[in-house]
Amino acid sequence: MRNLAVATAAAPALWGTTYLVTTELLPDGRPLLAGTLRALPAGLLLVGVVAALAGRRALPQGAWWWRAAVLGFLNIGLFFALLFVAAYRLPGGIAAVLGALGPFVVAALAFALLSQRPGRRVLLAGGAGLAGVALLVLRSDAALDPIGLAAAAAGMVSMSLGTVLGRRWGAPEGLPDRRTALLALTGWQLSVGGLLLAPVTLVVEGLPPALTWTNAAGFGYLSLVGTAGAYFLWFRGVTALAPARVTLLGLLSPVVAAVLGWLVLGQSLSPGQLLGAAAVLAAVVAGAGAAPLRLSFTRAAAVRDARV
Repeated sequence: MRNLAVATAAAPALWGTTYLVTTELLPDGRPLLAGTLRALPAGLLLVGVVAALAGRRALPQGAWWWRAAVLGFLNIGLFFALLFVAAYRLPGGIAAVLGALGPFVVAALAFALLSQRPGRRVLLAGGAGLAGVALLVLRSDAALDPIGLAAAAAGMVSMSLGTVLGRRWGAPEGLPDRRTALLALTGWQLSVGGLLLAPVTLVVEGLPPALTWTNAAGFGYLSLVGTAGAYFLWFRGVTALAPARVTLLGLLSPVVAAVLGWLVLGQSLSPGQLLGAAAVLAAVVAGAGAAPLRLSFTRAAAVRDARV
């Protein structure tokens, strides 16, 4: 199970590269286009892979039609849209700190929906991680825009609810094996999210500009590696690990972004920021080392066996 946590941690680590790729490779002022081109091609690609492996089972069956729609809306469509609103109206530090509240929101939702009591170790790790993120990215001159704050908070709640529901529902049944089921689950959510974002992108940003080869490389990386690959690893962890433990791993994203800014862009890191990064890493290690969950493949067993 520890190996699963390590593999899941690769997802937020990959998401931490998004800032660098966006600023250096993508066209300016097109955040919704970036979200759409991250999600939709990746989702359709994964659904196509599942179709090659499982035929008609590549499409949702029964309750998974509405479950995939709900998860795709919460984890991708709504989350991406709110994320971009927050990114435009808030300094990245404020948005990151609000995102770091996710483990506590997930713990509350897991208690309400899954009857899971949050363990003291996970809550302490979440507090340490929140403090670490604040030290890493928060500035004293950060502006507090009310709309941006509301968008960042709503995005955090949306992803948190999607994480808990993903644990509750698990992976779809009837596919050849668990890996194929997780590929399908990831593809469905990304496709739904991309389809929801596409019309919003056209209305808000208009038709996309002509893309350069640099832009195409950036979008290709974000779609294949930072989205298809990362979300497959993330949803695999979501369906098998306690929700609060999974959310703690998400704190790695601002650490990776800060380190890449230092290594590639020449941005400085103060002693306080280094202390914050160390606190986040310690929180992630402590949270990932919490009592593991046994893998279970029925909804009743998943709820019964889950421990945070």
